[in-house]
Amino acid sequence: MYVHTKTMSIKITKEIPTMNEQEQMEFFYKIFDSSLPRLGPGDEASTKKALSILLSAKTISNDDRGSAKINILDIGCGNGAQTIQLAKLTDSRILAVDNHQPFLDELQRRAEAEGVSEKIQVKLGDMRDLGLDDSSFDLIWSEGAIFIIGFRKGLEAFRSLLKPGGLMAVSDIAWFRSDPPAECRDFLAQECSFMTDIEANLQAIRDAGYKIIGYFTLPESAWADSFYRPLEERLQSFRKKYAEEKEELEVIESIQVEIDIYRKYSAYYGYVFFLMQRS
Repeated sequence: MYVHTKTMSIKITKEIPTMNEQEQMEFFYKIFDSSLPRLGPGDEASTKKALSILLSAKTISNDDRGSAKINILDIGCGNGAQTIQLAKLTDSRILAVDNHQPFLDELQRRAEAEGVSEKIQVKLGDMRDLGLDDSSFDLIWSEGAIFIIGFRKGLEAFRSLLKPGGLMAVSDIAWFRSDPPAECRDFLAQECSFMTDIEANLQAIRDAGYKIIGYFTLPESAWADSFYRPLEERLQSFRKKYAEEKEELEVIESIQVEIDIYRKYSAYYGYVFFLMQRS
């Protein structure tokens, strides 16, 4: 069974005879609780850098950035770490969409604490069927979530929601090198079979009808400091809590394997911010 996080699609168990799929999902969400700082790789600096590159490439809203609000759609927003940043950095109206209500509740709590709640509206929904009007948004943002629908399919589906000339930023996992060690290659082939390299993703962007504005890789600190360190602390507490529960421990250790693989082989793969404009 595979469970989607903002990192990748994790096969959390092979055979767990006493835990059904719903029970596994419920336990997974106990680990990936909305209280975590982030639910996938990323950091404030990378979000700010991506936004700056996009906005410097084009003045949106009919070259009247000074008076018009930017309509932003944040797809797969999670608990809203990047949503809050976008609200702080832009004069915007943001629609933040996720399919897990506790994440949206936490986003709203954080937005109120940061004084930006009036800029953000949340929506419980599936990115496969957003039910939104075409040409409604100046900017679409999706950090670490597009894999759920697939990179190419996501680019195609999201494009119609952008106004002509609208901008989009997505981050996704990609190979940096073509020669990963067998342990790394085999793990990701099993757990993350949709991965391609950066050039393949750039070609997918062109094929979907976008102009490439730029791209950059996320630093290792965006994994280690912002995501894996607090997650690993949570795993340790769960090991103690579920020390006598074989099935729960299997889920915990499967997530730990993902963390360990990245630490060993971060030179070979990672997250990439892809920045584009609707042609």
